[in-house]
Amino acid sequence: MAQPATKHSLAMKKVQHTQKARICIAVVRAVFVVSVLMARAKSMQAQQTTQSQQAADAKQIPAVDGDAGPCSVEFTVTDGQGHPVYAANINVHIAYGFMGTHKLDLQVGTNFDGKASFTGLPQKVKGGTMYFQASQGKRTGSAFYNPVNNCIASEGIFLSK
Repeated sequence: MAQPATKHSLAMKKVQHTQKARICIAVVRAVFVVSVLMARAKSMQAQQTTQSQQAADAKQIPAVDGDAGPCSVEFTVTDGQGHPVYAANINVHIAYGFMGTHKLDLQVGTNFDGKASFTGLPQKVKGGTMYFQASQGKRTGSAFYNPVNNCIASEGIFLSK
């Protein structure tokens, strides 16, 4: 036969229950702190990865592919002191094919070193040369490129006001 619960045994069970509750609360707090620390670590790691990717992207030469032929031209855009110009836009309108019926409008921005490239350009274009225009803010510049003379070329564009 089971013995009836005494006040002393009920008090002991209450104490044990309270101790278990305190332990559970402490475990929950510890798990919370660990999860917050892990989230901060992941966030910091993501920021470092983003910063290193941005640094790599700033050095990578932006390119746009016209997918119209084998030629390419790489530009270096500079200012009045010969310094590279970052984030200058270079535009070109190309008419090619029989009677210039195919047309391309391409644009690319320069990287930290003032470089940008156009690939997949046709070798034969209407008029024989391509006219590239570059700008950044109020500064502008231009360059001509003849793919028949030099299918793979490197050119410079000087920006001035």
